Amino acid sequence: MRKVQIDQVKPGDKIAKPIFQENGNVLLGEGVELNDRYIERLRNFGIDFLFVEDGLTADLIPEDTIREETRKQAVDMIFKTMSSFKDQPVTKGRTIAPDMGRNFRAIFGQIMQDLAARPNMLVNLTSIHAKDAYLFQHSFNVAVLAGIMGIAKGFNRNQLEELGIGALLFDIGMTKISPKLLSHTGGFTKEEQMIVQSHAKEGFDILRKYHDISIVSAHCALQHHERFNGSGYPRGLKGDDIHMYAQIVGIADTFDALTSPRPHRKRYTASEAIEFLFAAGGTFFDLDLIKLFCKHISIYPISTSLLLSTGQVGVVSENNELAVHRPRVRIIMEKDGTQPKEPYEIELKNELFITIVKEL
Repeated sequence: MRKVQIDQVKPGDKIAKPIFQENGNVLLGEGVELNDRYIERLRNFGIDFLFVEDGLTADLIPEDTIREETRKQAVDMIFKTMSSFKDQPVTKGRTIAPDMGRNFRAIFGQIMQDLAARPNMLVNLTSIHAKDAYLFQHSFNVAVLAGIMGIAKGFNRNQLEELGIGALLFDIGMTKISPKLLSHTGGFTKEEQMIVQSHAKEGFDILRKYHDISIVSAHCALQHHERFNGSGYPRGLKGDDIHMYAQIVGIADTFDALTSPRPHRKRYTASEAIEFLFAAGGTFFDLDLIKLFCKHISIYPISTSLLLSTGQVGVVSENNELAVHRPRVRIIMEKDGTQPKEPYEIELKNELFITIVKEL
């Protein structure tokens, strides 16, 4: 299969990986043949790329970091929980979703089992979702990225659990913000900006009321927009005054937000997001944490199409954990626009004169 931009998709192409709705259910499944109506529908849902079947790359299958069953259960739980908090106040001393701590502890335990079963710690998040699913899928992705970071940091089981629950629920305060405001495409007024920023305190106030959710997990909600140089919110904390869990969640949140399409901009490629994070190291984020995070990100996931400096077009066929920026590439188009008689592969870590120009 091959990852392609929506503008490059043609009627007759077949979907190679499913596309999901906000609750985690399938919007369009694997094997569906696309037509003009389907393609337009995908655009309306905010889908900007997808995986299609391709004879030259039929054997290239990007392996998701987390099993599909786990992803669906987690996204469904996040969807149901956050939906229950929208427009519902806490009354009579009884909170909404009374089993929230137990449920999310079980969900994150399953995520950790999936991570532990992997042969390496290189993260590859390839699921495609409609724009309305952003909040729920985003929370799931942040939890996966934070889990990898926690493992890399050597956290014990209790620490991983605290971090994971905080990461799954860090954006729960967004349920108290108007959806119209969240989908706004222009600049915010000062008042609107303050309303949006209030989600950090709102989320903390929700989570701290649960006796089975650690207060440090709740601080992931409160502090994930604090920045290392004190320029963040809501309290302008600096350096190590920001809890380690919140620093990790803040990095994961930023990376996944950058690599997702938003109402006001196109998505960044993974490599562009990594460049942004490195540039922010020592100012917005702790540089050592950035370095650790970037060691475990698949910059060019398998099936990604690339334009090389030679003028050739290739598709990533394998990643190297020790050289994530120099994958193995299968050539599917020569510089003169012709297809090779037989696809062949180039190991970029050995061909230092060849560089990646851009993702296609």
